[in-house]
Amino acid sequence: MYGRSLVLPPPGEENFFLWGPRQTGKSTLLKQCYPKSRWLDLLKADEFKRYADKPESLRLEMEKEGLPEKGSQIVIDEIQKVPALLDEVHWMIENYGLRFALCGSSARKVRRGAANLLGGRAIRYELFGLTANELGTEFDLSRMLNHGYLPQMYETDQPARLLEAYVADYLKEEILAEGLVRHFPDFSGFLDAAALCDGEVINFSNIASDCAVSVPTAKAYFGILEDTLLGRWLPAYRKRQKRRVIHAPKFYFSDVGIVNRLAHRGDILPGSDVYGKAFENWVFHELSSFCAYWELYEELSYWRLSGGTEVDFVLGDMRLAIEAKASTRITPKHLRGLRSLVKDNPSSCRRVVVCLEPRAWRTDDGIDILPATTFIDHLWGGDLVASPVMGN
Repeated sequence: MYGRSLVLPPPGEENFFLWGPRQTGKSTLLKQCYPKSRWLDLLKADEFKRYADKPESLRLEMEKEGLPEKGSQIVIDEIQKVPALLDEVHWMIENYGLRFALCGSSARKVRRGAANLLGGRAIRYELFGLTANELGTEFDLSRMLNHGYLPQMYETDQPARLLEAYVADYLKEEILAEGLVRHFPDFSGFLDAAALCDGEVINFSNIASDCAVSVPTAKAYFGILEDTLLGRWLPAYRKRQKRRVIHAPKFYFSDVGIVNRLAHRGDILPGSDVYGKAFENWVFHELSSFCAYWELYEELSYWRLSGGTEVDFVLGDMRLAIEAKASTRITPKHLRGLRSLVKDNPSSCRRVVVCLEPRAWRTDDGIDILPATTFIDHLWGGDLVASPVMGN
């Protein structure tokens, strides 16, 4: 069992949603934080049927059995399965002062089901897959790029079967059961095509053509991935540009293991093109997790000129610029994007290359070259967003 970096509030202090893809460890974390909580698990058929048929049963049962004492937390797992419960939750928050932890893997049905998400009365948290910081001494980059970030997948020595089952369960439970798409075979083909575009600027017309669907349908399918937390958009940086830049967003899957399965990658070996793509996904995963857990409230984006010169990740208003290069030797060609970026943004605070070199060093013009493990230490230690990293 790994210690998670996401800090949830003490029992009885806040109402909140905890979102995250399936199997990231949401239920485990909630049980650790709230061992004495009242627990409703909507994955259980009997509980699902009872509250789906009669949502007010939750309130009536609590009134009959006695309201939870002050300082306790009520946990509802898989809240998206019965969005109507949120009306009862809202009423009990307002009238009884109860505190709820509402856990789910998709906000799509909640929003679509006329639930009000408690009108701003609940904080939103998100749990990502395992990070290198959480793994500590058990972190193995090659294993993570091949197995993915989900705890069960990372731990097993045979991830292929589990990943196959995960994708099948996701398709069955999140897509078919919730009725999110009309033509399931089209969506299944879309998933395979989308995986091949992981970490790239999305051309909806090309995706639509490959999957034999309309452009609006392709856009809607990406919306399903986003709402079910299986992927997220990385917008293009647009502020204060002197030269023409690309404005279209990129799309990243939330777990590289799922990408590997959908794209039929097989073993990912250092030096291959797919290793480089997986490495970039991992850096994005670490940065996204860090920003969420540290509550930075700064947008993560990428920067690219129309001619193709690019920087993989930019934090905030050029507070930090990062290139992910799965190379054991960084050369001037790897630095072109960061050096071009500084021409338009001379006040940018930090430029970093995350790579596979054996030691950290700094270029003459102030670009930090950081091995993956050193990058993790500085990122999660807070140094990377606070003060310049010194080469060793």
